[in-house]
Amino acid sequence: MGYHRAGFEVTGVDMAHQKNYPFEFFQADALNFNLSNYDVIHASPPCQHYSSMGNWSRNKKKCPDLISKVRTRLIDFGKPFVIENVPGAPLYNPTMLCGTMFTLGVIRHRLFEFGKFCIHCNLNCNHTGEHYTVLTKSCRPTGDMYAKSSVKMGRIAMDIDWMTQYEMGEAIPPAYTEWIGKQLIEVLEKEAVERQLTTAGSHS
Repeated sequence: MGYHRAGFEVTGVDMAHQKNYPFEFFQADALNFNLSNYDVIHASPPCQHYSSMGNWSRNKKKCPDLISKVRTRLIDFGKPFVIENVPGAPLYNPTMLCGTMFTLGVIRHRLFEFGKFCIHCNLNCNHTGEHYTVLTKSCRPTGDMYAKSSVKMGRIAMDIDWMTQYEMGEAIPPAYTEWIGKQLIEVLEKEAVERQLTTAGSHS
Protein backbone atom coordinates (compact mmCIF):
# COMPACT_ATOMS: atom_id res chain seq x y z
CA MET A 1 0.00 0.00 0.00
CA GLY A 2 2.86 2.38 0.76
CA TYR A 3 4.34 2.01 -2.72
CA HIS A 4 0.87 2.52 -4.22
CA ARG A 5 0.48 5.75 -2.26
CA ALA A 6 3.90 6.84 -3.48
CA GLY A 7 2.81 6.40 -7.12
CA PHE A 8 3.77 2.84 -8.12
CA GLU A 9 1.60 0.19 -9.76
CA VAL A 10 1.89 -2.77 -7.40
CA THR A 11 1.87 -6.55 -7.90
CA GLY A 12 2.13 -8.99 -4.99
CA VAL A 13 3.61 -12.49 -4.99
CA ASP A 14 3.39 -15.01 -2.14
CA MET A 15 3.34 -18.77 -1.70
CA ALA A 16 0.18 -18.46 0.41
CA HIS A 17 -3.11 -17.04 -0.83
CA GLN A 18 -3.70 -13.50 0.46
CA LYS A 19 -7.45 -12.96 0.22
CA ASN A 20 -7.36 -9.37 1.50
CA TYR A 21 -4.44 -8.20 -0.66
CA PRO A 22 -5.72 -5.00 -2.34
CA PHE A 23 -3.70 -5.17 -5.60
CA GLU A 24 -2.90 -7.62 -8.39
CA PHE A 25 -1.72 -10.84 -6.78
CA PHE A 26 -0.01 -14.06 -7.90
CA GLN A 27 0.17 -17.11 -5.67
CA ALA A 28 3.64 -18.34 -6.58
CA ASP A 29 7.21 -18.89 -5.38
CA ALA A 30 8.85 -15.44 -5.51
CA LEU A 31 12.28 -17.03 -6.01
CA ASN A 32 11.10 -18.41 -9.36
CA PHE A 33 8.67 -15.69 -10.40
CA ASN A 34 9.29 -13.84 -13.70
CA LEU A 35 10.59 -10.36 -12.80
CA SER A 36 11.16 -9.04 -16.31
CA ASN A 37 8.08 -6.81 -16.40
CA TYR A 38 8.91 -4.86 -13.24
CA ASP A 39 11.02 -1.77 -12.54
CA VAL A 40 11.61 -2.35 -8.81
CA ILE A 41 11.31 -5.36 -6.50
CA HIS A 42 10.52 -5.23 -2.78
CA ALA A 43 11.19 -8.52 -0.98
CA SER A 44 10.23 -9.45 2.58
CA PRO A 45 11.69 -12.93 3.23
CA PRO A 46 10.22 -14.79 6.23
CA CYS A 47 11.58 -13.14 9.37
CA GLN A 48 11.13 -15.94 11.92
CA HIS A 49 14.65 -17.26 11.41
CA TYR A 50 16.13 -13.93 12.54
CA SER A 51 13.60 -12.56 15.04
CA SER A 52 14.08 -12.65 18.78
CA MET A 53 10.59 -14.17 19.06
CA GLY A 54 11.64 -17.00 16.74
CA ASN A 55 14.70 -17.68 18.87
CA TRP A 56 12.62 -17.56 22.04
CA SER A 57 10.10 -20.06 20.67
CA ARG A 58 12.87 -22.39 19.42
CA ASN A 59 11.45 -22.21 15.90
CA LYS A 60 14.57 -20.69 14.35
CA LYS A 61 15.79 -23.95 12.82
CA LYS A 62 12.31 -24.73 11.48
CA CYS A 63 12.08 -21.46 9.53
CA PRO A 64 13.90 -20.82 6.24
CA ASP A 65 16.97 -18.59 5.94
CA LEU A 66 16.23 -17.02 2.57
CA ILE A 67 17.85 -13.58 2.59
CA SER A 68 21.04 -14.61 0.78
CA LYS A 69 19.04 -16.47 -1.91
CA VAL A 70 16.71 -13.50 -2.34
CA ARG A 71 19.62 -11.05 -2.55
CA THR A 72 21.37 -13.14 -5.22
CA ARG A 73 18.15 -13.30 -7.25
CA LEU A 74 17.64 -9.54 -7.02
CA ILE A 75 21.25 -8.69 -7.90
CA ASP A 76 20.85 -10.88 -11.00
CA PHE A 77 17.61 -8.99 -11.70
CA GLY A 78 19.80 -5.94 -12.24
CA LYS A 79 17.30 -3.26 -11.25
CA PRO A 80 16.64 -1.38 -7.98
CA PHE A 81 15.44 -3.54 -5.11
CA VAL A 82 14.53 -3.39 -1.43
CA ILE A 83 14.88 -6.21 1.10
CA GLU A 84 12.97 -5.78 4.37
CA ASN A 85 13.37 -7.73 7.58
CA VAL A 86 13.59 -7.57 11.37
CA PRO A 87 16.48 -6.26 13.49
CA GLY A 88 19.12 -8.98 13.65
CA ALA A 89 18.63 -10.08 10.04
CA PRO A 90 21.84 -10.17 7.91
CA LEU A 91 21.10 -7.18 5.69
CA TYR A 92 23.86 -5.07 4.10
CA ASN A 93 24.12 -1.52 5.43
CA PRO A 94 20.42 -1.37 6.30
CA THR A 95 18.26 1.63 7.16
CA MET A 96 16.06 1.18 10.23
CA LEU A 97 12.53 2.62 10.25
CA CYS A 98 10.17 2.95 13.21
CA GLY A 99 6.48 3.81 13.42
CA THR A 100 7.24 6.78 15.63
CA MET A 101 9.20 8.37 12.77
CA PHE A 102 5.82 8.72 11.04
CA THR A 103 3.75 9.61 14.17
CA LEU A 104 2.12 6.17 14.18
CA GLY A 105 0.89 4.36 17.26
CA VAL A 106 3.39 1.49 16.91
CA ILE A 107 7.16 1.29 17.29
CA ARG A 108 7.82 -1.80 15.10
CA HIS A 109 11.48 -1.42 14.05
CA ARG A 110 12.25 -2.86 10.61
CA LEU A 111 15.42 -2.92 8.51
CA PHE A 112 15.62 -2.10 4.79
CA GLU A 113 18.49 -2.94 2.45
CA PHE A 114 18.61 -0.94 -0.78
CA GLY A 115 20.13 -2.38 -3.94
CA LYS A 116 21.12 -0.36 -7.02
CA PHE A 117 20.10 2.93 -5.38
CA CYS A 118 20.70 4.95 -2.21
CA ILE A 119 18.39 7.05 -0.07
CA HIS A 120 19.10 8.96 3.09
CA CYS A 121 17.23 8.79 6.39
CA ASN A 122 17.17 11.85 8.64
CA LEU A 123 14.26 10.58 10.73
CA ASN A 124 14.49 9.81 14.45
CA CYS A 125 12.56 7.52 16.81
CA ASN A 126 10.49 8.97 19.63
CA HIS A 127 9.35 6.22 21.97
CA THR A 128 7.73 8.51 24.52
CA GLY A 129 3.97 8.42 24.96
CA GLU A 130 1.52 5.56 24.42
CA HIS A 131 2.09 2.97 21.70
CA TYR A 132 0.58 -0.38 20.85
CA THR A 133 1.98 -3.86 20.41
CA VAL A 134 0.24 -5.38 17.39
CA LEU A 135 0.64 -9.15 17.26
CA THR A 136 -1.04 -11.83 15.14
CA LYS A 137 -3.52 -12.57 17.94
CA SER A 138 -3.76 -9.34 19.90
CA CYS A 139 -3.25 -5.61 20.05
CA ARG A 140 -2.54 -3.99 23.40
CA PRO A 141 -0.95 -0.87 24.85
CA THR A 142 2.80 -1.39 25.18
CA GLY A 143 3.57 -2.80 28.61
CA ASP A 144 -0.01 -3.91 29.33
CA MET A 145 -0.13 -7.70 29.05
CA TYR A 146 -3.82 -7.89 30.02
CA ALA A 147 -5.47 -5.28 27.81
CA LYS A 148 -8.37 -6.49 25.67
CA SER A 149 -7.46 -7.30 22.07
CA SER A 150 -8.83 -4.82 19.53
CA VAL A 151 -8.56 -5.09 15.74
CA LYS A 152 -9.74 -1.48 15.44
CA MET A 153 -7.01 -0.31 17.80
CA GLY A 154 -4.35 -2.08 15.73
CA ARG A 155 -5.66 -0.70 12.45
CA ILE A 156 -5.53 2.86 13.75
CA ALA A 157 -2.06 2.38 15.25
CA MET A 158 -0.62 1.04 11.97
CA ASP A 159 -2.75 3.10 9.52
CA ILE A 160 -4.12 -0.11 7.99
CA ASP A 161 -7.86 -0.56 7.47
CA TRP A 162 -8.15 -3.72 5.34
CA MET A 163 -6.20 -6.40 7.27
CA THR A 164 -7.21 -8.97 9.85
CA GLN A 165 -5.49 -9.12 13.25
CA TYR A 166 -3.23 -11.93 12.05
CA GLU A 167 -2.26 -10.07 8.88
CA MET A 168 -1.41 -6.91 10.83
CA GLY A 169 0.89 -8.94 13.07
CA GLU A 170 2.85 -9.95 9.97
CA ALA A 171 2.80 -6.53 8.28
CA ILE A 172 4.77 -3.31 8.26
CA PRO A 173 2.97 0.07 8.28
CA PRO A 174 2.44 1.48 4.77
CA ALA A 175 4.11 4.72 5.89
CA TYR A 176 7.48 2.95 5.71
CA THR A 177 7.25 1.97 2.06
CA GLU A 178 5.50 5.19 1.08
CA TRP A 179 8.53 7.09 2.42
CA ILE A 180 10.90 4.75 0.54
CA GLY A 181 8.75 4.79 -2.58
CA LYS A 182 8.63 8.58 -2.91
CA GLN A 183 12.42 8.79 -2.76
CA LEU A 184 12.78 5.85 -5.12
CA ILE A 185 10.57 7.51 -7.72
CA GLU A 186 12.83 10.57 -7.59
CA VAL A 187 15.84 8.29 -8.18
CA LEU A 188 14.16 6.56 -11.14
CA GLU A 189 13.07 9.85 -12.69
CA LYS A 190 16.57 11.29 -12.35
CA GLU A 191 18.09 8.19 -13.96
CA ALA A 192 15.59 8.40 -16.84
CA VAL A 193 16.54 12.03 -17.51
CA GLU A 194 20.25 11.16 -17.43
CA ARG A 195 19.69 8.34 -19.93
CA GLN A 196 17.83 10.70 -22.25
CA LEU A 197 20.62 13.25 -22.07
CA THR A 198 23.23 10.56 -22.72
CA THR A 199 21.27 9.25 -25.70
CA ALA A 200 20.78 12.75 -27.08
CA GLY A 201 24.49 13.49 -26.66
CA SER A 202 25.53 10.33 -28.49
CA HIS A 203 23.35 11.30 -31.47
CA SER A 204 24.44 14.93 -31.67
